[in-house]
Amino acid sequence: MSNICKTVTLRTRKIKGGEQLSFYLDYYPGYRDESTMKVMRHESLGIYIYAKPKNQRERDYNDRMREKAEALRCRRYESIVNERYDFFDRDKMKGDFLAYFKLKADKKNCKWQHVYKHFERFANGKCRFDEINVDLCNKFREYLLTAPQTIHTEHKLHINSIAGYWSTFRAVLHTAYREHKIMENPNGFLERIDTIPTEKEHLSKEELVRLANTPCEYPVLKTAFLFACLTGLRKSDIRQLTWENIQPYGDGGMYVTLRMQKTKELVNNPISDEALELIGGSGTGKVFEGFTDKMTQIPLKNWLKAASITKKISFHCSRHTFGSLQVDAGTSVYTVQHMLGHKNVSTTQIYANMADESKRESVNRITLKPVKTVQLKVVGQ
Repeated sequence: MSNICKTVTLRTRKIKGGEQLSFYLDYYPGYRDESTMKVMRHESLGIYIYAKPKNQRERDYNDRMREKAEALRCRRYESIVNERYDFFDRDKMKGDFLAYFKLKADKKNCKWQHVYKHFERFANGKCRFDEINVDLCNKFREYLLTAPQTIHTEHKLHINSIAGYWSTFRAVLHTAYREHKIMENPNGFLERIDTIPTEKEHLSKEELVRLANTPCEYPVLKTAFLFACLTGLRKSDIRQLTWENIQPYGDGGMYVTLRMQKTKELVNNPISDEALELIGGSGTGKVFEGFTDKMTQIPLKNWLKAASITKKISFHCSRHTFGSLQVDAGTSVYTVQHMLGHKNVSTTQIYANMADESKRESVNRITLKPVKTVQLKVVGQ
């Protein structure tokens, strides 16, 4: 209890050559400011009075200012008591929830930032902590179900993206409640949004080989995409990959070690000799210097078309290609999970379902053709 502020005393100090007094609060033993995390011992109130009032007007002025200073002292002490005993300060509840949300999003990843942008748009740029309730949250849920994408605004959000965004928003609510920013946690009254199974489009082994042997308008795009197919790295990780991320390991092979942009998970994966040969083996700075998002639109489509690949392939499909081909080649799902940096093996299991050899074998067991009869030849006849 010695580290908890016990008293808040109103004091004055002389300023301007001793002609005026300035009010300040004296905290004992100290008060930690939540926004700066600094321990405060004194806080100036910005209220001044005459050190030696010369007439009744100045004395009346001093009395009014002293009352205002005392009111501020009481409010500050009440706030500290509320935090000590888990009561809620009304002034704190009027704080900026959007600013709090943005602070959390900036420390997370692009998904959190997309959710923040959607909520900011939904709330018209203003939302206080005391406005967060079940009704507001359900209205935001309805907004997400019909909302356009943040970048390609002509397209609606996919239901799986909506489910992910809603889950992220509920995580913000949980964090705000845990940090005593809101009085009640609405999550217990909010329904989940279910995802729907989707096929993760990928290239077959034959298509990948054909694409590798097809010229591309932008050589760095070709190298980056094929490298992603051989390593499973996301586009965001390909963009930030430097030669310093590629280092020799104890087993004699080369490994790529980096913190994934999306999940912040640290991966340390071996690189095949073919992948190293693709990028030239060694260098300095960024591995894919000059690679841009613009290349992954029309130029990527033109390259796929030139390779006679009609599937709807995006750059991210390189990651699906890596996962499905690895499982198809017999790599365990758990190994693929760690190489892709998936937190849950259920995410990786999708690739196993896509490349299930037993399924392919089983479909031929039911036939519409007549069963062939085999005549046995009796020995001795």
